[in-house]
Amino acid sequence: MTDEKKGNVVSREEIIRDAIESMHKGNEKLALETIERALAEGYDPVEILSDGFSAGIREVGDLFSRGSVFLPQLMMTADVMQKVSARVDEAVASGGQAAEKKGIMVLATVEGDVHDIGKGIVASLVKTQGIEVIDLGRDVPVATIVEKAQQYKADIIGTSALLTTTMNEQKKLEELLKSQGLRERFKTMIGGAPATQRWADRIGADAYAEDAGEAVTKALALLS
Repeated sequence: MTDEKKGNVVSREEIIRDAIESMHKGNEKLALETIERALAEGYDPVEILSDGFSAGIREVGDLFSRGSVFLPQLMMTADVMQKVSARVDEAVASGGQAAEKKGIMVLATVEGDVHDIGKGIVASLVKTQGIEVIDLGRDVPVATIVEKAQQYKADIIGTSALLTTTMNEQKKLEELLKSQGLRERFKTMIGGAPATQRWADRIGADAYAEDAGEAVTKALALLS
C-alpha cells in the first residue's frame, strides 16, 4: 500500500491504485480497507468501484485469458469483488444514491448440461460491471430461457454448453427467438468448452466468449 497523501487526505489516485492492487492480489483485507478509506474521504463509491475495483478485476480476467493467472485466483478475486460490491451497495443505499445499471443479462447452462462452475464465475464478474445478472442455473430448456428473458426484460441472453451433445441447444435458442419474432429484442452470447466463434457465426449468435474475462468485455460491448 502506498503512503502518498495530500495533507491528511488520501488522494483519489492512491485509492484507485490500492483498489486495483487488491484485485490483482485477491486481497480481501486490502480491498475492504480501501473502500472504507474511500468512503471516509467522501469519494463517490460507485466511481471507485468502476475506476478501481472493476478495472482491476477486468485486468485479472485478461491475465486469466492469457494463462498468466489460474482459475483459483480468478475465483478468489471474484469473491473479494462481491464483498466490495455489497459494501458499495450499502453505502449507496444509505446515501440515497442510485448506482447506474448498465443492463440486464439472463444467464443459463443449457438443457441436458449440469456444468455451471464457469457460468458462475461469468455471473460474478459480469455483476461487477453494473450489469444485473439473472442466473437461471443449469439444465435449463430454451423455452424457459426465452420466457425468463422476456419476464425480466433482459438485454442479453447468455448460454453455456460444456458438452458437444448439448451445444445444439444454443442453436435451438436462436431458432426459437426467430420463430417468436424476438430475435431483434435480445443480444445473445454463447460460451462453453466446445463453443467457438465459428459456431457463434454459424448459429447467428451476437457474441462468443472464450472465458469469463472475455465475457465481461463482450457483454459491455453488446450493451454499448
